[in-house]
Amino acid sequence: MDTDMTEGRILPVILKFMIPLLIGNVIQQLYNMADTVIVGRFVGAGALAAVGSTGSIMFLVVGFAQGLTAGFTVLTSQCYGAREYDRAKRSVQNGILLSIAVTIAVTLVSSLAMKPLLHLMNTPDEIFSMAYTYILIICLGTVSTVFNNLLSSFLRAVGNSIMPLCFLIFSAVLNVVLDLLLIITFSMGVAGAALATVIAQGVSAVLCYIYIRRRMPVLWPDRFSFRLNRSDTGHQLRIGIPMALQFAITASGTMIMQAAINICGAAAVAAYTAASKIGSLLMQGMISMGQAMATYCGQNYGRGDLYRIRTGVKQAAIAETVYSLAAAAAGLLLLQPTMALFFSPDTDMSQIYPMAEIYMKMSVAFYIPLSLIFLFRNAMQGCGYSILPMLGGVVELVTRLAAAAAAIHLKSYTLAVFCDPAAWLTAGIFLAIAYIYVRKDMQKHMEI
Repeated sequence: MDTDMTEGRILPVILKFMIPLLIGNVIQQLYNMADTVIVGRFVGAGALAAVGSTGSIMFLVVGFAQGLTAGFTVLTSQCYGAREYDRAKRSVQNGILLSIAVTIAVTLVSSLAMKPLLHLMNTPDEIFSMAYTYILIICLGTVSTVFNNLLSSFLRAVGNSIMPLCFLIFSAVLNVVLDLLLIITFSMGVAGAALATVIAQGVSAVLCYIYIRRRMPVLWPDRFSFRLNRSDTGHQLRIGIPMALQFAITASGTMIMQAAINICGAAAVAAYTAASKIGSLLMQGMISMGQAMATYCGQNYGRGDLYRIRTGVKQAAIAETVYSLAAAAAGLLLLQPTMALFFSPDTDMSQIYPMAEIYMKMSVAFYIPLSLIFLFRNAMQGCGYSILPMLGGVVELVTRLAAAAAAIHLKSYTLAVFCDPAAWLTAGIFLAIAYIYVRKDMQKHMEI
């Protein structure tokens, strides 16, 4: 079920690989929304705000681990494209050993730092205890997240986007069932929501492992040795560390933005949480195209085919622009009918809905530069260029920091939610310029 993306008509090959990713990402967002809906309707608006207030911290912890593991699988994609199958297997073994070390480190550091971090982010007192409970359980379950993403990424590295989708669908259904069981039947509140997420991702990781061992001989080492390969470790860390730092830098920016929103009160946090969940669902087409381009560019870079890389990026950019316009229209139309899903019928929406509308209108106006961020960042990373994408994250961080500082000083919710659009615009411009440089650099090296 692996797909060779170095041959065939370019856009159909990309779209064929992307569509299962899109379906999977949408399903993942839907079950994340189901978490939020169940918490908001059965525990209360305060619990919804508590879960939402930890979103940026969760992105920091999980994103850092995901960035490292995604970087570890770039080598696998390049080896597969170059038909170096023995080295591809070795890269899998090496990536697993590195991920074990990452899991231990991230779990320890995040668990110890969580309470001070919540205080630093101005988490409102009335939701602090619930927020801490939720995010601590997520941190302790980092092993589920890391290995679910690592093993799914190994499958995608060789062009298999179908099986990760199947496992994701199963875990999504399991997550919702566990939510209902733990939150409603056992009255576990936000702790139940966090446990449901950790368990569902752990089950998905186990299913991926079983499938790779039994059905993907091109990936699994013939003999697993608990010893790191020096050359592969260096290669994987050179790509993985900047990718992880890029996630961490971007997440730090969203944490600063969340701190600016937190200072506006629990109603503002609840409004932003609900509206951003809807926005995240709409962004999945952009994210999926970016993920597809990482594998596409990785395989073609391994093959040495610059023409396919350049043409693929150009065609993907057109597709991303069309999708961004459609997603913007959908966001404006769907906000009002979907907001009611997140809150119990007796919730006073007079404050919450106008704040959610402000966020949505500002966000959709900048969907095109956001889509180009995903495209150019993943294309460069797939080709092994990790520093410039990381610097794009720095541009996002600086922009969010400036906007958030002004928002905190003025106590302005409108300025706080403008942090995202401002960051998307500046980073989109930077990464477009960076991609032009990378394309010229690849041409020069291939000519040599």
